[in-house]
Parts: sequence; C-alpha cells; structure tokens
Amino acid sequence: MSARVLVIEDAEAIGAAVSSALRESGYEVQHRLDGRQLETDLGRFRPDLVVLDVMLPGRDGFQLLEVIRRSSGAGVVMLTARDGVPDRLRGLAGGADDYVGKPFVLAELVARVSAVLRRLGRTPSTVQVGDLVVDADAGVVMRADRPIELTATELRLLVYLAAQRGRVVSKTQILTAVWGYEDYDPNLVEVHVSAVRRKLEEHGTRLVHTVRGLGYVLRAEE
Repeated sequence: MSARVLVIEDAEAIGAAVSSALRESGYEVQHRLDGRQLETDLGRFRPDLVVLDVMLPGRDGFQLLEVIRRSSGAGVVMLTARDGVPDRLRGLAGGADDYVGKPFVLAELVARVSAVLRRLGRTPSTVQVGDLVVDADAGVVMRADRPIELTATELRLLVYLAAQRGRVVSKTQILTAVWGYEDYDPNLVEVHVSAVRRKLEEHGTRLVHTVRGLGYVLRAEE
C-alpha cells in the first residue's frame, strides 16, 4: 500500500505541483488549501505524512502542527517562505520532522518526504522487481545477488523507476523527479536510461523497457 500524504498549502499552483510530484513518486495524496478540515482528514484519510505550509488562512501551520501532534503519529514536513532561524526552531521544537524553505526544488522536497517516511517506517526502502533489488536507503543495487555499480544520478533514476515499477513514466516526469527541473534536455534521460539498462543487462534480461511515444517502464517480463 502506498504511503498517504496530506498537503496543506493555500497557494493553489504550489499545492498542485507538490501533489503531482508526490503522486508521480507513488504516494496517495490529498491537497487542502487550509486546515479547516484537518481533524476530519486525520481521522478519515489517516495520512502517514503532512506537508504543511506555515502561512495559512485561519489557523497557521504552527497551530495545525499542535493538532497533528496531539492526535496523530504522522510525519510533518513544514513549508514556508520564512527563512528565519526562530521559525525553523519553533517548527522543529513543536514536533516537525523537517523544514523546507521556499522557493524549493520539487525533487528535493519529494526526497525529504521520502526520507521522513522511511525513518518512520511508513514506506519500504527496498524494492524488488524480478531478480533486481534496489535499496534506496543503503544506495545498493543487486541483480541475481550481484552488486551493480551506478553513478549517483543513475541511482536516483533507478530508485525513481523502481518506485514507479509497472507504470510508464515520461521523460518530463523523469526530468522533474531526478533532476528537479523539467526543462533540461530530454536527451539526458535517454543517455542515463541507456547506461542503467546496459549495467542491468550485464546480469540478466531486460528490465527497463521503452514504450514508444510514452516513456519508460521498469518491469520483469514473465
């Protein structure tokens, strides 16, 4: 089961972008513009983590953080345009697990969310596809019980494909998730996918497949 993430962000464009990036990483996501129904969401949606903006209409992020800590064991990653150390300390002292200042790169936010969820034991760090094992926490990739050496970028790419296993992802999705910016040259994706594919196929059959006109998918052939 995918981890559930509740995004509370009053800027619709930011909230939509964050929600989309998290869904592309395999999470179940709900987005709210304020915290008016937080108590209901905690009871019904039961998020594993809350991405919580500080500057919200009505109850601000610090007040909502108190509600979360009283009634839920969900992780909390706070978002804010404030750069002041006192605000960061206040959030962390109040029980936030991490604090990300605006503006931010979506890929970094997703990575921080994933890291908090792994620390809380809410999502597995190890994914297996056929005879391929990818351990995101340890940075270890094994195929047929043999270690595979990848560069840092190749590892991020494979971790993303493993999280999306069985689903076709486009070059734009990969650029956003792995490089943090969709306007890079799409050829970057082709070059790194080819490198990962070559290394994986040294120890077995093809796992990274091209879906013409759509993108790539990681799956073991039956």
